[in-house]
This record gives sequence, structure tokens and C-alpha cells, in this order.
Amino acid sequence: MRKFCAWLIFCIAVPSCNARIVTDQLGRTVQVPEHPHRLVCLMPSVVDDVYALGAGADVIAVTDYTKYPADARTKPSVGSILSPSMETILSLHPDLVLGSADMSHTETLQQLERLGIVVFMVSTHGVDGIYESIASLGLALNRENSARELIARLRGREAAVRRQAKGKPAVSILMPVGYDPIVTIGKHAFITELIEIAGGRSVTGDINQEWPQVSLEAVLARAPEALLLIRGSRMSMDRIRELPGWSNMPAVKNNRVYYVDDRINLPSPVAFDALEELARQFHP
Repeated sequence: MRKFCAWLIFCIAVPSCNARIVTDQLGRTVQVPEHPHRLVCLMPSVVDDVYALGAGADVIAVTDYTKYPADARTKPSVGSILSPSMETILSLHPDLVLGSADMSHTETLQQLERLGIVVFMVSTHGVDGIYESIASLGLALNRENSARELIARLRGREAAVRRQAKGKPAVSILMPVGYDPIVTIGKHAFITELIEIAGGRSVTGDINQEWPQVSLEAVLARAPEALLLIRGSRMSMDRIRELPGWSNMPAVKNNRVYYVDDRINLPSPVAFDALEELARQFHP
């Protein structure tokens, strides 16, 4: 009887007997369900993480532009990444919302908290950040063993690519993601790190910003040997040849270009598919 009373007092003092206290990657203390089964993911990369952890069946909604894995495209959307619909999220009765500090506005986080919705945030920077976010989500979803196994597999794939590229000359790469103005990847973009692991070198990898704007003169001075373009994007080789001054670039003169699909944009497990594709192209 005394044990039952103690348990009852505990349940009254704590909002849920089936909850766990965890810390997310913003350093916030979050009370999450013991086994969350109604997940709303506010970032495509988080969706990919959750599926890779084996919790895809628990995802009840995603945001616009979610593509990976293919099964996630069948999930309803709560709207845009930057401003998801609070009304839609509320109507779904999630027991946990998963967001990313990279794209989820603080205002969105505050709105969800005011509505009494539990939110767990990740913050992914660099390839190591992918591993850290997976471990963090594994903790939040009570899937720590799955997270450890997934991280081990991904680390193995990274190590294999590094071995393949070791000792081979690094191809100097420009990855333009916009041309008016020229926007590219800088030192802190995780794509820069993927290129290096695959055996390349981003010519703008010394610029401190994540997505810097650079002048054509600065690009020409760096003389990239090849371009890296995303298939299906507005940056095509035909368009680039028409741009004033670009024909003076070694990569354009020699028509040397590599293509990768948009998996390279996601700091999540699918990025390792893009990594392996790059390695095969850089050093066949």
C-alpha cells in the first residue's frame, strides 16, 4: 500500500509517468514520451533520420519538399519549413514534434511550446554533426540501440570513401548554387566536407561563411578545374556557358563537370549516398 501511495504521489508531481527527461541539441530540457508514436517532422533531413532509425511508421506529418525516403512523400504536410501551420499540427495531436535549429524559426518553436506541444530540436553542422543528431534523435525516440547501429554503418561508409580517395590528387571544385549573385559553399557548409572526403577540394572552402556570395573575379582567380552541379537545378552547363566571363574558367573551358542529385543537400543518412557517388566520379 505504501508503494502504491508513493507511486501515486510521484504521478501527481510529474505530468506523465510514461515520460522521460532529455536534453535536445539546443540545450533545452524536454519531457518526451517514453515511446513517442505520433511524430511531426519539421525538416526533410530530420524525416530521413527518423526513417533510418526505423521509426518511419510513427511519422504522421512532414513539411513541404520532403523527398527522402520515397515513402515519406505519402505523409501529409504541415506546410512550409519556415512557417508550418500551427492549426494543422494541432489537429494531428502529435506527441512529439521534431525540428532543426538550421531552418525552424525560434518563433515557430515558441508558438508550439505555448500550445503545449512537446518539441525536440536538433542542430546539425558538418558530417560529425550528422552522427550527433542521429544519436540525439535516438535518445528522444527511445531508439538508442538503433542510433548506435546506424552511426556505425555510416561511419563505415565514410571510412571506405576516405580509403578510396587516400593518396589521390584532389580535384579543385566550384559548386555554384546561384549566379546572380554567385552563391557557393563556404568553409562551414557540410557539403564542403563531403567534397573533401570524396577526394575533391572546394575552391571556396576557405571562406568562413556557410553560403558566401563571391565575385566572378574571385572565382576566376581560384581557377577551379571542375564544376559540381545538382541535377535538375537551374545551374546547368548550358546556362553557365552563356554567362559573361565564365568561359574563362578552366572548368568551363575544358567542359569538366560532375553531377550529383539533391541528396547532397540533406545533412542526414542520404548524404552518404551522394558522398559515394561523388567519390566514384572524382576517382573512378
